[in-house]
Amino acid sequence: MLKLLHLSFLPKSASFGLLILRLSVGLSMLLLHGRGKLMNFSATAAKFPALFGLSSSVNAGLAVFAEVVCSALLILGLFTRFASLMLAITMSTAFFIVHKMALTGEHSGELALVSLFAYVPLLFTGAGKSSVDRS
Repeated sequence: MLKLLHLSFLPKSASFGLLILRLSVGLSMLLLHGRGKLMNFSATAAKFPALFGLSSSVNAGLAVFAEVVCSALLILGLFTRFASLMLAITMSTAFFIVHKMALTGEHSGELALVSLFAYVPLLFTGAGKSSVDRS
């Protein structure tokens, strides 16, 4: 019974766990967020806030870079720590500044915070063995 509760029948592999994490957060960010912003960039830029002394178009471009390019890098396991840093910065900006740390309501930043919690460990661990980087 303890074997079942401990799931000891599953192989222990940190690299496989990192692969699953990279694929799940990379693909979801790329397909559910980045692709839409890229395909409708003009409309996206018009709605984006002007932050840090940068125009809304520049900020939208930085978000698209992170959510498309860095997500693709994360999926591949190429420059994983850099990609994770860019995505963590983007999600930090979304959660702390854009959503004002709201975890409920119409303008909730809960998803940005959960994404941030996925990118930070990848920043410290790297991609693992199942990657282009093979870190």
